[in-house]
Amino acid sequence: MGPTHGARGDGSPRELWLVVPCRDEARRLDSMAFLEALRRWPWLRLCLVDDGSTDGTLGLLHALAEQAPQGRVRVLSLPDNLGKGEAVRAGLLASLSGASPDIVGFWDADLSTPLDALPLLVDTMLADPQREIVMGSRVKLLGLRVERRRRRHYGGRVVATLISLVLGLPVYDTQCGAKLFRVSPALRAVLVEPFLTRWLFDVELLVRWLQLHPAGAWQTALCELPLPVWRHVEGSKVRPIDALLAPRELLRIRRHYGRVSVISASSAGQANRTGAME
Repeated sequence: MGPTHGARGDGSPRELWLVVPCRDEARRLDSMAFLEALRRWPWLRLCLVDDGSTDGTLGLLHALAEQAPQGRVRVLSLPDNLGKGEAVRAGLLASLSGASPDIVGFWDADLSTPLDALPLLVDTMLADPQREIVMGSRVKLLGLRVERRRRRHYGGRVVATLISLVLGLPVYDTQCGAKLFRVSPALRAVLVEPFLTRWLFDVELLVRWLQLHPAGAWQTALCELPLPVWRHVEGSKVRPIDALLAPRELLRIRRHYGRVSVISASSAGQANRTGAME
């Protein structure tokens, strides 16, 4: 891929800060995988956010930072457990403060999406100067190794359909924990206020972004990218009850922000039928 806006001469970003929210991850955090990623990609920076952990996570994060090249890893410690959304928001704000990244994003600490997928998301972002958000998507297709538990998969499809119907968002997988954002004034504005919800903050983030852009901007600026590999990792903080609470959370978002009408009724119906088939 040739040079693009916001890229170095070799097509890579000048600087990318990746936020990794952590809550009691002492047994699951693969420090060596993160250190190897820093070695492979000189443009990568990590913002590790401890979300009020009660185990040895914070100490592990500081140890990782000490082993990393100087200035490449930052550790934030939240005094209380504020939820993944606020941990991500704090990390993104810290990454934008005092730094000059081209791209920021967040990645699940359990590496259910392997870090090997990061360059694919980066290339997709830099391939089009109008693209502002690239989201990993867990789609089961031939040739892709997406390993999801059946119960969670179908629960996720129900939630995705509700999101499409209630909010008008034509997104297959809002909850995948691998997302990148091009740095812009709109992104900074999206992060100013705390999120209303703990579990569906991804939906809130997209709604805020859409409200700052003209109708139809999503067609060129937003991109969902099927991940080549995704695997279920034991120890997830997402509880079965969270899916049951999703309708209430969605209605809370709807009441606060209103419905974002970005697709026609026929397109929404087609998106829902496609999601139901997978």
